Amino acid sequence: MERFLGDYAIRKNLKLERLTDETREEKIAVIGAGPACLSAAYHLARRGYPVTIFEAFDKAGGMLRYGIPAYRLPREILDAEIQKILDLGVELKTNVAVGRDIPYEEVRQSHKAVFVGIGAHLGRKLRVDGEDAEGVWSGAQFLHAANSGDAPSLGDDVIVIGGGDTAIDAARMSRRLGAKNVTIVYRRTIEEMPAIEEEIHGAKEEGVKIEFLVAPVKVIVENGKATGMTCIRCELGEPDASGRRRPVPIEGSEFDIPASAIIPAISQEPNFEGLEEVREGKDWVKIDEWGTTKDEGVFGGGDVTDLSLVTTAIAQGRFAAEAIDAYCQGRAPVPAPALPEINKDRMKLSFYDKVERKEPSHLPVSERFGDDPDVEINKGLTAEEVMHEAKRCLSCGYCFDCGTCWSFCQDNAIVKTEPKSFEPYKFKLEVCQGCKKCMEECPCGFIEMQ
Repeated sequence: MERFLGDYAIRKNLKLERLTDETREEKIAVIGAGPACLSAAYHLARRGYPVTIFEAFDKAGGMLRYGIPAYRLPREILDAEIQKILDLGVELKTNVAVGRDIPYEEVRQSHKAVFVGIGAHLGRKLRVDGEDAEGVWSGAQFLHAANSGDAPSLGDDVIVIGGGDTAIDAARMSRRLGAKNVTIVYRRTIEEMPAIEEEIHGAKEEGVKIEFLVAPVKVIVENGKATGMTCIRCELGEPDASGRRRPVPIEGSEFDIPASAIIPAISQEPNFEGLEEVREGKDWVKIDEWGTTKDEGVFGGGDVTDLSLVTTAIAQGRFAAEAIDAYCQGRAPVPAPALPEINKDRMKLSFYDKVERKEPSHLPVSERFGDDPDVEINKGLTAEEVMHEAKRCLSCGYCFDCGTCWSFCQDNAIVKTEPKSFEPYKFKLEVCQGCKKCMEECPCGFIEMQ
């Protein structure tokens, strides 16, 4: 439903709104243009701050553009959303890497506050023999090239190592680039696989083979080029530091898989060249819940703090913007008031009719490998389906004027007001006997007794 609203706003050219018409004097620098940075820039610009984004690549978007394939996130949608933020007055400087093209200290001194969100675009190595051979690309490196229109030639047989979203994206992208046989090698089982379940299912639909409980041993190299990989089968042992059972190699179970290209997608890390000052060792950029770092006036968010989801990065950008606003005004950021938790124990689910959800439609597999490899797979919901979904809302914790409390109150302590208003009922506490019937019968958990 959120996607539908976003697409509707783009079609109707709806503008983002500022909270003030005033322009503040404090200039803010944002290093990077990924989701955390775009979120921070948006929330600062709408508060009236002059914001400049410094982006090392030639376009904004970060992992949204260079990590997520276009068949999952169409570029025209991404471009439209970014343009809405720039239209608030945000200045974007592309092909400018802070620490390389402009000293970090210069940026720091010329701005009241700095937000660091450079992402994690460097792929980590497998640490096995032969991985420096021709035909071996890290997952981040491969997806960046493919999403930039400069995809390498893969040949027919591709091996992808890893079980995260990057590995799945690399495998599905390889199929779209013409690879006939794509195999994902993962050292645990599908239960431990961290990739999105829908993406795993999509990869299988598209003919990607997944070898579970298999770990790489070495890259087979002939004349300087990778021609295959020696792997070993594993079994799960005791849990490791991640809480998942540790894969234990089975002695004597080695076997070879032929390959024309190998893509290790086991993890990623930031490039701190020229930005060593903001790094805190293995913690990369360390932040608190407000995005505050060890340095006064410096804030951070996104993958540069910890590899996570796009939604996490967007939230970190928002909270950092609130903290920067507070910092510029010489006060501490104020947390939002805690809302009551409404769970099923506070609701009467029997009040509601059971209505099946509408699932988004997907492009048939047979149509995914045509002339346009970027064609979007998930088609979303139609306007009619969105209306259907909206009617499934249980209004958890919010009165929706069902009239149940009014009909059960024998003391006339509940009075109707304007129909469909923000407060459709008033409570006359002077005549309430405290029987709790209204609270007990409220289907959405709105009524509380003190």
